[in-house]
Amino acid sequence: MMEFTIAALTFGVSHSLPMRPRIRARLIRQFGSRTFWTLYGLVSLVSLGWLIDAAARAPHVGLWAPAAWQRWVPFFVMPIVFGIISLTIAAPNPLSFGGRHPERFEPENPGIAGFARHPLLVALALWAFAHVIPNGDLAHVLLFGALGLFAVIGMTLIDRRRRAEFGNAEWTRLAKGTSNWPLHAWFTGHSTPKIMVSVQRIGFAIVFWACLIWAHATLFGVSPWPV
Repeated sequence: MMEFTIAALTFGVSHSLPMRPRIRARLIRQFGSRTFWTLYGLVSLVSLGWLIDAAARAPHVGLWAPAAWQRWVPFFVMPIVFGIISLTIAAPNPLSFGGRHPERFEPENPGIAGFARHPLLVALALWAFAHVIPNGDLAHVLLFGALGLFAVIGMTLIDRRRRAEFGNAEWTRLAKGTSNWPLHAWFTGHSTPKIMVSVQRIGFAIVFWACLIWAHATLFGVSPWPV
C-alpha cells in the first residue's frame, strides 16, 4: 500500500497546491494562462493514471463479494458522465471551470449550469461513485470514494473562491438560477431547463464512450462489459 499512499498524496498535492490563489496567479504570470492550464491538465492526468495503476497493484483486501449486477452500474452511468462533459466543455459558466466566454453567461438562462453549477465535478462524482460498487476491495474503495468526495467538496470550495472573487452580490446574481445538486434549481423553479444540445456534442460523447469501452481492458486491465 506504500506506493498507493504516495500516489494518492501526489495526486492531492498536484491538484490542490497549484489552485491556491496566490500560487496560481504567480504561475500564470510566469508561464502564461494557456501554458499553466495545459501543464495542470497533463499533471492531473499523469497523477490520476499513476493513482489508478497503484490501486490495481495494491494488496487485495476484500470488503464485499463481487456480483454480476454491480458491473452494470458504471456501464449505464458512464454515458451520462460523457454526456455531461460534452455539454459542459466550452459552455459559458463563470461560476465553475471547464467553460469559455464567461461574458456570454446569462443568469436567466444558465444553460448547463442550470443543471448543476459545477457540471464537471458532478460528472467526476458520478464516475467515481459508480466505480465504487463493482470494486469492493480496500484500495479501490479508497481511490474512487476519495475522488467522489474530492468532487463534492470541490463544489463548496469553488463557490467560496468565486464568491470572494466576484463579491457576494454579484455571485448571488450570477448563481440565482443554479445549484450544486443536479436538477435542484429546475425542481425548485429557480431555473428553466434550456440546454443547447448539438449533434456534434452528443456525437462526441458517444464516440468517446465507445473508445473507452474498447480500450478499457488495455488501459486498466479490466473489461467494462457487464457480461
